[in-house]
Amino acid sequence: MTEILLLLPFAYLLGSVNFALVLLKALDLPDPRGRFSGNAGTTNVYRQAGWLWAAVVLLLEMGRAGAIATLALWLLPPQQVGWVGLALILANRFPFCHGFKGGKGVAAYLGFTAIISPLSAGLSALSWVGLFAVVRIPFVASFLMISVLAGGNLIWANWQPSALIATLLTLAVIVLSHRSNLVKFKRDRSR
Repeated sequence: MTEILLLLPFAYLLGSVNFALVLLKALDLPDPRGRFSGNAGTTNVYRQAGWLWAAVVLLLEMGRAGAIATLALWLLPPQQVGWVGLALILANRFPFCHGFKGGKGVAAYLGFTAIISPLSAGLSALSWVGLFAVVRIPFVASFLMISVLAGGNLIWANWQPSALIATLLTLAVIVLSHRSNLVKFKRDRSR
């Protein structure tokens, strides 16, 4: 029990450093939260600084998430690991060191799951690429991606109730983080 009480705030603290914000500031580029979809994530780094810097942010986000997942796997039983992932996603979305306004958690969830269920992480990335090639809307492809990731996490945790609740809450945070995208998408479709 002590391990999870230490890991939850640790995951939140570590996850609160937003690499998109740090990198773009180092490159002397504007804060990505003021442009495009208004969030500090990989897609907006791509739009603002190009694919190379977006790849750097993606790898940093995934690497940190993978390190946290590795620690959680080492210290916790499977039914508790998902709660650490939720703390990480909450930190990504509401980082204390960036005014509680960060990314949407997709890259972090991919990196977290890549350690727990590498097959589902690979399938989710392929599903993102495939759906994006058809619809050309990043957040729509992200919804398929996080669904595949969640499925992999739940299979790995043997659908234990605690893991199911943590996974559903994680999905809810990520989907609700895309609320502005959904509103804009609906508005654009109704024209």
